[in-house]
Parts: sequence; structure tokens; C-alpha cells
Amino acid sequence: MHSISLPHDIPTNFLMALRWIHFLAGITWIGLLYFFNLVGFRLMKELDPAARGKVMPALMARAMWWFRWSALVTVLAGLAYWGQIVSAEAHAAGEGSGRATASFFLIWTIAWAALYAILLPGKKWLESPWVLTTVYVVVIGVAAYLFERLNSHGWETNSVISIGIGGGIGWLMLLNVWGVVWRIQKRLILWTKANAENGTPMPEKAPRMARISFLTARASAILTIPMLFFMGASSHYPMFRS
Repeated sequence: MHSISLPHDIPTNFLMALRWIHFLAGITWIGLLYFFNLVGFRLMKELDPAARGKVMPALMARAMWWFRWSALVTVLAGLAYWGQIVSAEAHAAGEGSGRATASFFLIWTIAWAALYAILLPGKKWLESPWVLTTVYVVVIGVAAYLFERLNSHGWETNSVISIGIGGGIGWLMLLNVWGVVWRIQKRLILWTKANAENGTPMPEKAPRMARISFLTARASAILTIPMLFFMGASSHYPMFRS
């Protein structure tokens, strides 16, 4: 029979708490993202305008609250955990961790801006999941390559690079949540509610905005595939070797 002896040192318990929070918030975030893409969008299309006007504001207001805040908690906890790893490994090698951190935010924020610029007009040809996937694979592939190349000094372990790429995709997805989906959905919720209750006409730009939100949410769902791969690879698939 094994005896139970929980660690008493603060760093170990702090890192475990970060991982636990990261997992719980991540499950909530990704679960809602899959719900939107696999169930929610299709259901809304099938409802008649009157029913959609009643269901959509209440459903999306609640769902988006959990969606955006779980995304933020997931990424913040993940960044704190990754930062501890980078700092410890850089310190052990007598190096600084500034390049890894700076390149992370710079590369992945630029990648998000590039993808947002592509999606912004709501182009019809991006409706194809294969086309959308191809565009994202190219941009994410270039960003991952640049991050790995800029952090190849010998001390960066598989965990540093894998989480740097997987977490970078997560950072990009967080910017999608707060910078695109929520910014659009909060307007659509108010407009739909006013239309259902008072007969206020929907603005002409509403369909275009809904389209951009839809494409962004679909793209984010696709991004979870490589993101989860690299996060799992950090501890279980040593693919990056110095």
C-alpha cells in the first residue's frame, strides 16, 4: 500500500495549481468552442427568425461570458507555467529568458494580425474548411518555424519549444476570442434582442459581422488540433532536440 505524502514546498504546489487551473479553464473554453461549431451555429440557422430572436440573445450572452473568461484564465495560467519553465532552464544554462518571451509575443501576435486581415472582409471562398485550413497551416507553420529558429541556442528544451508553439497558437486564439468574436457577438446580441422585442431593424452590416465571427470561430476550432498536439508533445513526444 502506498503512503500519501503531498509536497509542502511552495513552488511545487504553485506549479501544480497553475496546471490544474489551466486544464479546468481549457476544458471549458475548448468545450464551448466545439459546441458553437458543431451544434450552436447549425441550430441557429434552423430556427425561424422569431425563435432565433428569443433564443440567441439569452444563449449567447451566457455562453460568451464563460467562453471569453475561460479563454483568458487558460492562457494566463499557461503563460505563467511556461514562464517558470523558461526561466528555470535559462537560469540553469546561464542564459536570459528575454528572447524566448519576446519572440513568443511578437511572432504570434503578428501571426494573429495577418490572419485577421485575411478574414476581415468575410471572403466567400473561405467558407470552404479546406481552404481555411490551408491558409492557417501556412501562417501557423511560418510562425512556428520562426519561433523555433529564434530559440535554438542549445538550452531550449522540448518543453520550451513545444509549449512555445502550442501556447502561441493558444495566444492567437485568445486574441480571436476578445478581439474578434466577443467584439462582434456583443453587438449582434444587442441588435437581435432589440429586433425581437421592439422590431428594430438589424443594421446592414450585421450579416457581414456575423460571417466574420463565424469564420473566426471555425478557424479557432481548427487551431485546437495543432495546439493540443504541441501541448501534449511538450512532455510526451520529444521532437525538438538541441
